[in-house]
Amino acid sequence: MDFTPSSAQQMLVSTAREFLRRHCPPERVQAWALDERGFDEKLWCQMAELGWPGLLVSPELGGSGGSMLDVVLLVEQMGYACLPGPFITSAVVVTSLLAAAANADQPKRLLPALASGELIATLALTEENGSGDPDDVALACRVPGRLTGRKLFVKDAHVADVLAVVVRESESLGLVLMPADRRGISRIQLAAISGEKMFEVVFDDVEVTAADRLGAAGYGGALLTPALEAGALARTAEMVGGAQRILDLAVEHARTRVQGGRPIGGYQAIQHACADLVRDVDTARGLLYLAAWKAAEGLPAASDVAMAKAHAAEACLAVARRGHQIFGAIGYCEEHPLHLIHKRIQGAALDFGDAQHHLETVARSIGLR
Repeated sequence: MDFTPSSAQQMLVSTAREFLRRHCPPERVQAWALDERGFDEKLWCQMAELGWPGLLVSPELGGSGGSMLDVVLLVEQMGYACLPGPFITSAVVVTSLLAAAANADQPKRLLPALASGELIATLALTEENGSGDPDDVALACRVPGRLTGRKLFVKDAHVADVLAVVVRESESLGLVLMPADRRGISRIQLAAISGEKMFEVVFDDVEVTAADRLGAAGYGGALLTPALEAGALARTAEMVGGAQRILDLAVEHARTRVQGGRPIGGYQAIQHACADLVRDVDTARGLLYLAAWKAAEGLPAASDVAMAKAHAAEACLAVARRGHQIFGAIGYCEEHPLHLIHKRIQGAALDFGDAQHHLETVARSIGLR
């Protein structure tokens, strides 16, 4: 295994870092979090010009044919900048769903528009039980037929053009893709401490046609599993990027904050606290890169993804909490980026399966059932 980024990946990272430094300063990120829309269409168009939404789309359909390792490297920079928006749900999760259903009509029709940023898509999975496990999906729908019910915690549904809805068809899972403005669909915004825009999506006798089904009947679960793994990897990268930002901020603070006649970084307690941050960030990143490399190489990666997500959920939250101890009161102020990065890490830790969910996957992989 060689995790050294290729020249193309190094260019992707350096371009992303400079672009996000210029366009996502802390004051703009804070303003987006407080804004009802929480999303900058102009910035999304600029990201599309860089080709980011098309990373996982084949060149034949207007993308760049990249890998999950490319996505992880990019999203890590997005997490560092605390960038809001629908990139993960649209350009990673739903794009992965469509790419896996390569023989269906929808990929050829939707992937070029998703790659160009013209369309935005989101996934509607979670229901009243709050579980992100597909096995817990109960919303029934016959295809063709009518759909009545609701989905919760649907991210960026207010800017999505396409909804990928996970339903229960008889005893198996199904996936239906439908326009977000179809008659009978409504959205109710939910409160989220992270500043991300979450919605309850209500389906009131919505028409579902045979053309809306993604893939063959009964194979929705097979399409959904790798897409959820891609989402978990991307959210892990976001957490690692955020934790690295906290580490950098904490070290700079320790070097410049003077107390008792010398910088607080001269005190052993602060030195050891910063060393703890390095340990947690580096171990989380190592597990993330291993899982992303396996996914990019087409190797079995389910347990590696689960291990990376579970560990990052705990390690990156520990970084955020220790960061507050190092900064003291200023870290709780809205003017300082730490509080928002902490909240984003908290949200990402729960998305696409929390630590407990992923630890169960790891336990099953070693024969404990």
